[in-house]
Amino acid sequence: MESTYLQKYLGTCLTQGLAEVARVRPLDPIEYLALWICKYKENVNMEKQREKEMVDLQKERELALMEQEMLERLRAEELLFQQQQLAFQLELEMQEKEKQKAQELQRAQEQLEKEAAVDSGKTLAEISDRYGAPNLSRVVELEEPLLSDVWENKAESFDLWHLMSAVGRAGGGS
Repeated sequence: MESTYLQKYLGTCLTQGLAEVARVRPLDPIEYLALWICKYKENVNMEKQREKEMVDLQKERELALMEQEMLERLRAEELLFQQQQLAFQLELEMQEKEKQKAQELQRAQEQLEKEAAVDSGKTLAEISDRYGAPNLSRVVELEEPLLSDVWENKAESFDLWHLMSAVGRAGGGS
């Protein structure tokens, strides 16, 4: 049991220390071994500290990467939000421009209607400001007969013609 304990905690240290004493052959091997064991303990503690720092450093790297990814996602979301906001503003501006155009067209239409009402009794020369515009009188349009009226007139003419031909035959034959 004691040998297990010694082997577990001192085996490597003592084995390496004694090998070093045998290699160097100092004048005071006990003092040399004692100093070597102290140095060995410092080296083991430094190695543990370095491993702990490496683990901590790895954790910090992982946290930094996660933070970087989160920042990139936030930037992407912010950019998307800005693009959506810009698109919405452009849409509002387009709607406002269309509304203004519609109002301008309506005003222009009303102006044309007013001018047409004022100009309806004038001749071309009175309306035009060009030199040499013809001074034509107004043309009054007569109502044209509808197609159904024309057919009725033709039908009456046709009936009248048949009637006269029948009378002519009857009177001419007697």
